[in-house]
Amino acid sequence: MTSMQKIKEIEDEMARTQKNKATSGHLGMLKAKLAKLRRELLEPSSSSGGGGGGGRGDGFDVNKVGDARVGLVGFPSVGKSTLLNKLTGTFSEVASYEFTTLTCVPGVVRYRGAKIQLLDLPGIIEGAKDGKGRGRQVISTARTCNLILIVLDCLKPMSHKRLIEHELEGFGIRLNKKPPGITFRKKEKGGINFTSTLNETKMDLDAVKAVCSEYRIHNADVHLRDDCDVDDLVDVIEGSRVYIPAIYVINKIDQITLEELNVLTKLPHYCPVCAYHEWNLDGLVDMIWEYLDLLRIYTKPKGKLPDYNDPVVLPKTHCSVEDFCNRIHKGILKQFKYSLVWGTSTKHRPQKVGKEHILEDEDIVQIIKKI
Repeated sequence: MTSMQKIKEIEDEMARTQKNKATSGHLGMLKAKLAKLRRELLEPSSSSGGGGGGGRGDGFDVNKVGDARVGLVGFPSVGKSTLLNKLTGTFSEVASYEFTTLTCVPGVVRYRGAKIQLLDLPGIIEGAKDGKGRGRQVISTARTCNLILIVLDCLKPMSHKRLIEHELEGFGIRLNKKPPGITFRKKEKGGINFTSTLNETKMDLDAVKAVCSEYRIHNADVHLRDDCDVDDLVDVIEGSRVYIPAIYVINKIDQITLEELNVLTKLPHYCPVCAYHEWNLDGLVDMIWEYLDLLRIYTKPKGKLPDYNDPVVLPKTHCSVEDFCNRIHKGILKQFKYSLVWGTSTKHRPQKVGKEHILEDEDIVQIIKKI
């Protein structure tokens, strides 16, 4: 039996099984088996380096440039190429028939001093996570992105949204989610120990043991900090999941009524646009900037004015003076003495700070080196 047949068999069994506490252990085992099979399905293509995998040399091996990478994902003919053209000026062939874009086409948007790389990925199809079409290459590239734009046709937004989410989920991409609040630690002996800070949980000890058993883990401490389920536990044990913010871009809004548009604008993470007529593209770029969560830090050479034209762009999760120095050049820290900072992160201006100081948007930094 092939991996694909095994996956189908497990999915069918999961669909037949009622979800309750009595079946949680069995379902946990099935979900662990499914995760392992999907990982095995992907591993050959990631290591094959070409040929059947279609990885390198097929337009998917695009160097990461700029301060952030944004991938455009969606079914064929939803307008991804038109959107890329309008936003970046990069030529990407546009036509009304399906599968126009057969490789990954990059472009760059310059916004607030930052360079944001956009990737127009070939349209994915249902079953992409299991290797249909060029699904593996498309979603593998999507995993490298800081943000994913899921481009949806306004006439079928909800059905397409569910299908694409299912494909991305099957490939280990978690959209608009944070890593699960689960502490998992293997140990030498003592069996499976399951604790929680919550009064009620979606998992019980039987489910935890069933999942661990499938991974041949017989001794481990599992501690639950948030309201997580068996899927979250599988994700933690697998360890290959990526957590990426996503915006649902509803394209071709010139084809729907104002009432339908009003409904879409109220949904979380949604941005309605019409790429062809260039409607609300400014709003989309503003939203991209917000979801990327970036900071602009300006450099100030000694005795000169700050350089406001070319900021150093950092993610808010890594925005210390040390991160700032490393972004400019790895060798700066060897000569680092202290820095002077002007901006909202300081109590007075300038303030003398060390490399641990956390910067805020539009701070100005001057590095003082050792003599």
